[in-house]
Amino acid sequence: MPALLPASRLLLLPRALLSMASGSPPAQPSPTSGSDYVPGSVSAAFVTCPNEKVAKEIARAVVEKRLAACVNLIPQITSVYEWKGKIEEDSEVLMMIKTQSSLVPALTEFVRSVHPYEVAEVIALPVEQGNSPYLRWVRQVTESVSDSSTALP
Repeated sequence: MPALLPASRLLLLPRALLSMASGSPPAQPSPTSGSDYVPGSVSAAFVTCPNEKVAKEIARAVVEKRLAACVNLIPQITSVYEWKGKIEEDSEVLMMIKTQSSLVPALTEFVRSVHPYEVAEVIALPVEQGNSPYLRWVRQVTESVSDSSTALP
């Protein structure tokens, strides 16, 4: 059995070796460190639309309603999926929507209410890291909706 190092000698080991010994990965510096950003408080939501006209209408509406700070439209994606027992392949437009994570349920409900598909794709992923000024801007632009959606009557 190998001998254990005294605690005083552990201070001399590089952090990476200590974390390997403990089984956890070494802490990585975050580009957002030093900011007030809370990891996961902003999300990127993805919605597919049948064409650019529908995507632009939904994008404009979610930005006007402050459910999103920004929507990128990515044209001409190909989606292959199974629907009602049949493999389908369609050309679609992908919307990448930046919003506060707390607004994802309201965003989802709005998209479902205006989307032409029987089952609209709305999926969201939390943003763990990024450009602090951009993430702060996303929160500022959508802040009034977030405040009113969590306010008590």
